[in-house]
Amino acid sequence: MTDLTPLLAFRWSPRSFDPCADLDRTEIGVLLEAARWAPSADNRQPWRFAVGHRDDETWKRIMVNLPDRDQRWAGRASALLLAAHCAPEADPTGYAFYDLGHAVAQLTVQATALGLHVRQLRDLDRAGLAADLDLPADVRPAVVLAVGRLGDPLSLPADLLDAETGLRRRRPLAELLLPADG
Repeated sequence: MTDLTPLLAFRWSPRSFDPCADLDRTEIGVLLEAARWAPSADNRQPWRFAVGHRDDETWKRIMVNLPDRDQRWAGRASALLLAAHCAPEADPTGYAFYDLGHAVAQLTVQATALGLHVRQLRDLDRAGLAADLDLPADVRPAVVLAVGRLGDPLSLPADLLDAETGLRRRRPLAELLLPADG
Protein backbone atom coordinates (compact mmCIF):
# COMPACT_ATOMS: atom_id res chain seq x y z
CA MET A 1 0.00 0.00 0.00
CA THR A 2 3.00 2.28 -0.02
CA ASP A 3 2.00 3.84 -3.34
CA LEU A 4 -1.57 4.61 -2.28
CA THR A 5 -2.43 8.08 -1.10
CA PRO A 6 -2.82 8.04 2.69
CA LEU A 7 -6.42 9.18 2.19
CA LEU A 8 -7.15 5.74 0.76
CA ALA A 9 -4.63 3.65 2.65
CA PHE A 10 -5.80 4.79 6.09
CA ARG A 11 -9.53 5.04 5.41
CA TRP A 12 -11.57 2.56 7.38
CA SER A 13 -15.15 2.14 8.50
CA PRO A 14 -15.36 2.08 12.29
CA ARG A 15 -18.37 1.51 14.48
CA SER A 16 -16.72 3.27 17.42
CA PHE A 17 -17.74 6.88 17.00
CA ASP A 18 -17.17 9.54 19.63
CA PRO A 19 -20.65 10.22 21.07
CA CYS A 20 -19.57 13.67 22.29
CA ALA A 21 -18.08 14.97 19.03
CA ASP A 22 -20.22 17.15 16.79
CA LEU A 23 -19.79 18.09 13.16
CA ASP A 24 -20.34 21.69 12.27
CA ARG A 25 -22.21 22.92 9.21
CA THR A 26 -18.94 23.75 7.46
CA GLU A 27 -17.65 20.17 7.75
CA ILE A 28 -20.92 18.75 6.44
CA GLY A 29 -20.85 21.35 3.65
CA VAL A 30 -17.35 20.27 2.58
CA LEU A 31 -18.43 16.61 2.52
CA LEU A 32 -21.45 17.42 0.37
CA GLU A 33 -19.34 19.62 -1.89
CA ALA A 34 -16.98 16.67 -2.48
CA ALA A 35 -19.99 14.56 -3.44
CA ARG A 36 -21.33 17.31 -5.70
CA TRP A 37 -18.14 17.25 -7.77
CA ALA A 38 -18.24 13.50 -8.38
CA PRO A 39 -18.36 12.34 -12.00
CA SER A 40 -21.76 11.46 -13.38
CA ALA A 41 -23.14 10.32 -16.72
CA ASP A 42 -24.10 13.37 -18.80
CA ASN A 43 -23.50 15.49 -15.66
CA ARG A 44 -26.95 14.53 -14.34
CA GLN A 45 -25.77 14.36 -10.72
CA PRO A 46 -28.59 11.95 -9.82
CA TRP A 47 -27.81 11.79 -6.12
CA ARG A 48 -29.56 13.37 -3.19
CA PHE A 49 -28.67 13.48 0.50
CA ALA A 50 -30.72 13.95 3.65
CA VAL A 51 -28.54 15.14 6.52
CA GLY A 52 -29.37 14.39 10.12
CA HIS A 53 -27.27 15.84 12.94
CA ARG A 54 -27.25 13.87 16.18
CA ASP A 55 -30.68 13.93 17.78
CA ASP A 56 -32.36 16.29 15.31
CA GLU A 57 -35.59 15.21 13.61
CA THR A 58 -33.94 13.98 10.38
CA TRP A 59 -31.38 11.97 12.38
CA LYS A 60 -34.19 10.36 14.37
CA ARG A 61 -36.14 9.50 11.21
CA ILE A 62 -33.09 7.88 9.68
CA MET A 63 -32.15 6.05 12.88
CA VAL A 64 -35.57 4.43 13.34
CA ASN A 65 -35.24 2.86 9.88
CA LEU A 66 -31.97 1.09 10.71
CA PRO A 67 -31.91 -2.43 12.10
CA ASP A 68 -31.55 -2.74 15.88
CA ARG A 69 -28.08 -4.29 15.55
CA ASP A 70 -26.81 -1.14 13.79
CA GLN A 71 -28.70 1.32 16.00
CA ARG A 72 -26.53 0.09 18.90
CA TRP A 73 -23.49 1.88 17.49
CA ALA A 74 -24.85 4.27 14.81
CA GLY A 75 -26.42 6.40 17.53
CA ARG A 76 -22.91 7.51 18.49
CA ALA A 77 -22.21 9.01 15.06
CA SER A 78 -22.27 12.80 14.81
CA ALA A 79 -24.37 12.69 11.66
CA LEU A 80 -26.41 10.23 9.65
CA LEU A 81 -26.72 10.94 5.95
CA LEU A 82 -29.17 9.17 3.72
CA ALA A 83 -27.66 8.79 0.25
CA ALA A 84 -30.33 8.32 -2.40
CA HIS A 85 -30.41 8.24 -6.16
CA CYS A 86 -32.88 9.66 -8.62
CA ALA A 87 -34.25 6.94 -10.81
CA PRO A 88 -36.68 8.60 -13.20
CA GLU A 89 -38.11 6.55 -16.03
CA ALA A 90 -35.83 8.58 -18.32
CA ASP A 91 -32.81 6.69 -16.90
CA PRO A 92 -33.07 3.36 -18.73
CA THR A 93 -29.31 2.84 -18.39
CA GLY A 94 -29.45 2.63 -14.61
CA TYR A 95 -26.40 4.88 -14.22
CA ALA A 96 -27.96 6.78 -11.33
CA PHE A 97 -27.03 4.09 -8.81
CA TYR A 98 -23.50 3.86 -10.23
CA ASP A 99 -23.10 7.64 -10.11
CA LEU A 100 -24.31 7.73 -6.51
CA GLY A 101 -21.45 5.37 -5.69
CA HIS A 102 -18.99 7.91 -7.07
CA ALA A 103 -20.52 10.66 -4.96
CA VAL A 104 -20.40 8.56 -1.78
CA ALA A 105 -16.80 7.53 -2.49
CA GLN A 106 -15.69 11.14 -2.90
CA LEU A 107 -17.56 12.16 0.24
CA THR A 108 -15.80 9.33 2.11
CA VAL A 109 -12.33 10.34 0.92
CA GLN A 110 -13.05 13.97 1.84
CA ALA A 111 -14.14 12.84 5.29
CA THR A 112 -10.81 11.07 5.71
CA ALA A 113 -9.00 14.28 4.72
CA LEU A 114 -10.92 16.08 7.50
CA GLY A 115 -10.00 13.47 10.10
CA LEU A 116 -13.52 12.02 10.05
CA HIS A 117 -14.74 8.48 9.51
CA VAL A 118 -17.66 7.10 7.52
CA ARG A 119 -19.35 3.74 7.85
CA GLN A 120 -21.95 2.81 5.25
CA LEU A 121 -25.07 0.90 6.22
CA ARG A 122 -26.83 -1.00 3.48
CA ASP A 123 -29.45 -2.83 5.57
CA LEU A 124 -32.21 -0.30 6.07
CA ASP A 125 -35.93 0.09 5.65
CA ARG A 126 -35.96 1.91 2.32
CA ALA A 127 -39.73 2.23 2.14
CA GLY A 128 -39.81 3.52 5.71
CA LEU A 129 -37.11 6.09 4.95
CA ALA A 130 -38.91 7.27 1.83
CA ALA A 131 -42.12 7.73 3.80
CA ASP A 132 -40.58 9.18 6.98
CA LEU A 133 -38.48 11.70 5.03
CA ASP A 134 -41.29 12.41 2.53
CA LEU A 135 -39.03 11.74 -0.44
CA PRO A 136 -40.25 12.34 -3.99
CA ALA A 137 -41.37 9.16 -5.76
CA ASP A 138 -38.33 9.08 -8.04
CA VAL A 139 -35.79 9.40 -5.19
CA ARG A 140 -34.74 5.99 -3.93
CA PRO A 141 -32.85 5.47 -0.65
CA ALA A 142 -29.65 3.48 -1.19
CA VAL A 143 -27.38 3.67 1.84
CA VAL A 144 -27.01 5.48 5.15
CA LEU A 145 -23.65 7.02 6.04
CA ALA A 146 -22.71 7.26 9.70
CA VAL A 147 -20.16 10.08 9.99
CA GLY A 148 -18.12 11.23 12.93
CA ARG A 149 -14.88 11.23 14.83
CA LEU A 150 -13.31 8.07 16.13
CA GLY A 151 -14.35 7.00 19.59
CA ASP A 152 -13.25 4.37 22.08
CA PRO A 153 -13.71 0.87 20.64
CA LEU A 154 -14.01 -0.50 24.19
CA SER A 155 -17.32 1.36 24.47
CA LEU A 156 -18.87 -0.95 21.87
CA PRO A 157 -20.94 -3.98 22.74
CA ALA A 158 -18.68 -7.01 23.28
CA ASP A 159 -19.87 -8.80 20.15
CA LEU A 160 -18.61 -5.91 17.96
CA LEU A 161 -15.22 -5.43 19.61
CA ASP A 162 -13.34 -8.13 17.65
CA ALA A 163 -14.58 -6.80 14.32
CA GLU A 164 -13.67 -3.26 15.34
CA THR A 165 -10.15 -3.96 16.55
CA GLY A 166 -9.18 -6.84 14.25
CA LEU A 167 -6.75 -6.59 11.37
CA ARG A 168 -8.21 -5.06 8.20
CA ARG A 169 -8.12 -7.49 5.31
CA ARG A 170 -8.62 -7.17 1.60
CA ARG A 171 -8.64 -9.78 -1.12
CA PRO A 172 -5.35 -10.10 -2.99
CA LEU A 173 -5.31 -8.07 -6.18
CA ALA A 174 -5.06 -11.25 -8.28
CA GLU A 175 -8.49 -12.33 -7.01
CA LEU A 176 -10.03 -9.13 -8.29
CA LEU A 177 -8.88 -9.63 -11.86
CA LEU A 178 -11.05 -11.49 -14.33
CA PRO A 179 -9.33 -14.18 -16.36
CA ALA A 180 -7.97 -13.14 -19.76
CA ASP A 181 -9.48 -14.50 -22.95
CA GLY A 182 -8.35 -17.86 -24.11
